[in-house]
Amino acid sequence: MRIMLVEDNEIFREAFKQEVLARCPSAIVKEAATGEEALQEVNTSPPQVIFMDLRLPRENGLQLTKKIKTQFPSVRIALLTSCDLPEYQQAAIRFGADRYFVKDSFSWNEVEEFIECRSAQLHP
Repeated sequence: MRIMLVEDNEIFREAFKQEVLARCPSAIVKEAATGEEALQEVNTSPPQVIFMDLRLPRENGLQLTKKIKTQFPSVRIALLTSCDLPEYQQAAIRFGADRYFVKDSFSWNEVEEFIECRSAQLHP
């Protein structure tokens, strides 16, 4: 399973990455701090799953989601945000996101389900 984390907060990105690897040891996790880094990585080696911050420097996660989904529609994208507002969730859907996680209230079981790491471990 190839996963990318697009998050400008290095502390959150590292903690999220470590938890993903603990739950899905066979995952390959790439990181990007900006939209530009993310697009470069996606164009080089598209991941299967992307967790992306809604607020990124210079380009927000909604715009980036739309760009990635246009070129790589099979990539599953979950937006991460601190804002639990219905209008953000609706915008996420309009821009092509597959899931929407609020940073301080998501469940790791939901993240595992989104990644499908249990099935990935059973069927390499």
